[in-house]
Amino acid sequence: MTLAQKPLFDKYFSRRNYENAHFNFTNLFMWRNIYSIKWTEVNGYLVIKAGYAGEQFMLQPFGPDQGVEAVLEEMAAYMAAQNIPFMLRGVEKFMVDMIEKWRPGYFNVISDRDNFDYVYNTKDLIELKGRKYHSKKNHINSFRRNYSGHQYLPLTLEWTANCIANQIEWCQKKGCDDDPTLRGESDAIIEVLNHWNELKLTGGLITINGKVEAFTFGEQLNSDTAVIHVEKANPDIRGIYPVINQMFCKNAWQHLAYINREEDMGLEGLRKAKESYYPAKMIEKFVVTVK
Repeated sequence: MTLAQKPLFDKYFSRRNYENAHFNFTNLFMWRNIYSIKWTEVNGYLVIKAGYAGEQFMLQPFGPDQGVEAVLEEMAAYMAAQNIPFMLRGVEKFMVDMIEKWRPGYFNVISDRDNFDYVYNTKDLIELKGRKYHSKKNHINSFRRNYSGHQYLPLTLEWTANCIANQIEWCQKKGCDDDPTLRGESDAIIEVLNHWNELKLTGGLITINGKVEAFTFGEQLNSDTAVIHVEKANPDIRGIYPVINQMFCKNAWQHLAYINREEDMGLEGLRKAKESYYPAKMIEKFVVTVK
């Protein structure tokens, strides 16, 4: 998978209102090495294979409703020929229904709660109205009092090197060298920043006295939703995370109804943080295996 495939992937993903945060070129590109992502085209469908921690699987096929059963047959045959147990991950509900129609009662369908996406009303993230957001507003007010020299700016090519420096600093504080997952994430973020123009993303950053202390980036996922791929900030600065979240939504995504902030991966701290913003809905994802 290379940057050259971006137009092809974009074409497939734009043909349906996919809600899974991973169903876009950027997400697959930035994680392609960690997840060993491979792709092919089969009868007008995009088919993607991945692997992690010794487990190989495929994503659901991307294409029209008509012909999906034949493509699923080819995917199953390929996995059987490679001696790989049939497994689809990140499957959206409409595709589960298609798979059940293809072979009724043949599959185990497991709800993958740790990978559900959190989707928020954009207006809620901007306005933070009501008592439930009281603590967020306190953190934001504290930040604004203590860092009067801060500035929010769009993330453009001229700022990418500064954002990379911020990411490296974040990594040093969080101990990336001792955590392969954090190291892999950091490498993925830096690669995106190194290909900023080609990926055509939207981003924002906060400087304090001219130094980048937080940055974020995302893109439009479907007709009414933006997906936030990354949000990083100096963990020593109180309130900077809610500030960049609010400012990015206000400056980049007011025209869209929803913001998808991806999954919590089953991490307790991350789940608590995502729930604290009160999602409007969750995007269910399923794992499909043979009984």
